[in-house]
Amino acid sequence: MEEKLTRLNKYLSEAGYCSRRAADKLIEEGRVTINGLIPEMGTKVKASDEVHVDGKHIANTKTEFVYLALNKPIGIVCTTDTRVEKDNIIDFIKYPKRIFPIGRLDKPSEGLILLTDDGDIVNKILRASNNHEKEYIVTVDTPISQTFIERMSNGIPILDTVTRKCEVKRLSSYEFKIILTQGLNRQIRRMCEYLNYEVTALKRVRIMNIKLDIPVGEYRELTKEEFKTLNELLSHSDKIHNASRPHISKNRRSKS
Repeated sequence: MEEKLTRLNKYLSEAGYCSRRAADKLIEEGRVTINGLIPEMGTKVKASDEVHVDGKHIANTKTEFVYLALNKPIGIVCTTDTRVEKDNIIDFIKYPKRIFPIGRLDKPSEGLILLTDDGDIVNKILRASNNHEKEYIVTVDTPISQTFIERMSNGIPILDTVTRKCEVKRLSSYEFKIILTQGLNRQIRRMCEYLNYEVTALKRVRIMNIKLDIPVGEYRELTKEEFKTLNELLSHSDKIHNASRPHISKNRRSKS
C-alpha cells in the first residue's frame, strides 16, 4: 500500500509548528527542506520523509491538539519569534508544547487571545475572520458623545478603506463597548484617533463564543462545549464564505 501524501503546509500545521499560511511563507523563503532538498510550493510529503525547518527536524505525530484561552497582560507581544521580542507570548505562557496565538492583540492592549498547536483551526478562524465577532471594552481620554457612538458605528475611513458597520454602546462617560467583525491593524485605536479621541485602555472580552473569564496573566483550556460551538460557527462561516463566491461556468474562462 502506498504511503499517504500530505501537502507540506498542512504537514507543518498538523505537526503544531505553525499555521498553513505561515508554513507557505517559510517554504517560499526556502527555510524548509524535505530529505535535505528545498521543495517547491505545493509539494506533498510522505510520513517517512524527513522535514526540517531552519535545520530543525519537524515530526508530524498528530497527537491531541491543545486549545487555550489566555488573558493577555499589557506589554506582552503576540509573536512566536522568541529571538526578536523579549516580552513575547510564548516565553510568557511557558506552555510545555509548542503553541501559537490565533491572530493578534496589540502590545498596549489586554484581554482574550486564543492559542493552539492546531494549524487547521488557525486557518479557519483567520480565513473567515470577517464573519466572526470580537468584543472589546475601551476607555478613552475624552467624554463620549452620541456623535462619537454614531460615527464609530457607521464606519470610519482608515487604512484606505472604511470600517464595517459595527455595534458600539456607551458604558460610561469615558468607556464604551464595541463589537467588530473585522481585524484591521490597530483598528479601534485608529478609529478613535480619526475622531480625535485617544484610547487609554483596551480589553478584548470575547472572541466568537469564547468569553474572558480568567484573571490577567492566566490561561485555561477551552471546554468541550466551547470547542463544539466554535467548530459549528466555523463550519457555518465556511458555508457563507463559499456561497459568496461567484459561480464560474465550466464552459467559461475566467479573466486573469
